[in-house]
Amino acid sequence: MAYKSLRAFIDALEQAGELIRIKTFVDPVLEIAEITDRVSKTPDRNKALLFENTGTDFPLLINSMGSERRMCIALGVKDLDDVTQDIEDLFKKLTAPKNGILEKLSMLPQLGKFASWMPKVISGRGACQEVVMDNPSLDKIPVLKCWPQDGGRFITLPAIHTKDPTNGIRNIGMYRMQVFDPTMTGMHWHKHKVSARHFNEYKKLGKRMPVAVAIGGDPVYTYSATAPLPENVDEYMLAGFLRKKKVELVRCITQPELEVPADADFIIEGYVDPEEDLIWEGPFGDHTGYYSLPDFYPRFHVTAITHRKDAVYPATIVGIPPQEDAWLGKATERIFLTPIKMTMVPEITDMNMPVEGVFHNLVITTINKEYAGQGQKVMNAMWGAGQMMFNKILVLTDGTTGSGIKIDDYLPLAQYVFNNVNPLTDIYFSQGPMDVLDHSCSKLGFGGKMCIDGTKKTEEEITTPLVPYKVSSQFSKANIMAALPEIAGINETLVRKWDMPVLFVAVRKDRPHHVRELHEQLCAQPGMEGIKMILYVEYTVNADDIADVLWRFCNNLDPKRDHFYSKPSILGLDGTRKTKKLDNFDRPWPNIIVADEATIAAVDKKWNDLGMGKIIFSPSLRYKTQLYGGGATVLDSE
Repeated sequence: MAYKSLRAFIDALEQAGELIRIKTFVDPVLEIAEITDRVSKTPDRNKALLFENTGTDFPLLINSMGSERRMCIALGVKDLDDVTQDIEDLFKKLTAPKNGILEKLSMLPQLGKFASWMPKVISGRGACQEVVMDNPSLDKIPVLKCWPQDGGRFITLPAIHTKDPTNGIRNIGMYRMQVFDPTMTGMHWHKHKVSARHFNEYKKLGKRMPVAVAIGGDPVYTYSATAPLPENVDEYMLAGFLRKKKVELVRCITQPELEVPADADFIIEGYVDPEEDLIWEGPFGDHTGYYSLPDFYPRFHVTAITHRKDAVYPATIVGIPPQEDAWLGKATERIFLTPIKMTMVPEITDMNMPVEGVFHNLVITTINKEYAGQGQKVMNAMWGAGQMMFNKILVLTDGTTGSGIKIDDYLPLAQYVFNNVNPLTDIYFSQGPMDVLDHSCSKLGFGGKMCIDGTKKTEEEITTPLVPYKVSSQFSKANIMAALPEIAGINETLVRKWDMPVLFVAVRKDRPHHVRELHEQLCAQPGMEGIKMILYVEYTVNADDIADVLWRFCNNLDPKRDHFYSKPSILGLDGTRKTKKLDNFDRPWPNIIVADEATIAAVDKKWNDLGMGKIIFSPSLRYKTQLYGGGATVLDSE
């Protein structure tokens, strides 16, 4: 379904009972983000929010795709798997053998569909250019400051348009933009991104790089800018396929080399000068739930701002999951499952990226297993598949085909996986490119990976018999904690209730090699027979909160560096924070993202005026005890 404007999408959300209009003034600096965080983490109250009084001429829409239902409304489907099925059907038709002329002619309608999805440049101006600001100023737009340690205000849903100067191929990416003054922002493109490569090409040519930023319009534009497409595939072809209607583009006014969606809400035109000094950008409360730390990035200079007469400014916040970005990621998981399994890894049957893994950190994949070593084959293919190269922990299972367990039914799935794992032979460690936002890597953008092969083993793969785990009668949480006082908490639910040979342990680390030494001591305690894996996290983390443990653990672990085995074969994984003093870790370590007390109090005070019913208390309150100091960066002494 194609939305002719962002307001049309807003109307659809309202008709579906998925929108709350807020007429009271709410400050775009910190307050809007705090309200959104409360709503997005309250499942039965989770709605899109339209702030109609922002202190500017423009209302602000946020959390518009922050649930599975709203993501489906954005894409015009009843279920995200409907898109998966559409893509699979198309792949099968295009790749099926064509034996006769009639079969070949039958493909013409399919090829005609391709043509109908391709973007088209139209003449004249679009709705996005109805108003041209006489004196373009970003101060006229309600740009958010989301979190207290953010470096400033950030545009958080920009579809950034660039072109390769050598072949003219367009790329649309989504990179945050820190506002430094009314006509200048940072341009936060990481070195792995296509726009960064375009920037390097312009630098070689000694030319200014034209850039255009589209904000709003059909929500499919926003999604497509986040999609991990191959470099030479136009994002607006994907948008055309998803909305079943081509995207109409118009040329920019001051950067005519670039085209932008005619029905967007805002267009910010400008340039990046490769010869200009970079600017110190950040920190920023990021989707990992931690601050991404400041670094040098290019400067973007605004040459024009245009907008619709009825423009709405869309924004998002990211932070401790779950947030809206989790559902953008879920759409990507479903949409790109078919291309991965039909072009690269045909044995894949399903894929799941749990929210706690914040996209790349944790990926679960089920396969049809037919021969020994197939898990390793899939592992290598997955880590070579586009942005899957950033995956840190890959879990493989044939659970959905071998046992009827659903891939998103995590506890029985994990039980199945661990019953099929020998920690010495079925867990693999490697290293390679990692997300630049991964703070656990000893080197920026390069770190360790781990694959847990939880598929049912063939005769050739079994070295010792695999026996289902049963907790020992000698296992005692109280006795262990009495013997090892540096342990602040142990989750024993998994071993006692689920017969799962895994422990979560919160530890007060206070000396070099502490966790490694503790692991040996713990594994020597009575009742540890049959345990296969122990996950260690900070003492500030509640070991009984599985979601929080996994979120912190996946963020803080470099699997290749931070794993160790006890005798005989219990795997320990150190998911605590790393410091120079205790771990010889040389990079800055970021803090988790928590709202400040003043903002929490201000929102509490105005809640009754928002028209949102009974107060939702700040999620940040439960995380304050997990902070180290008050800054975006944790000091070794904290």
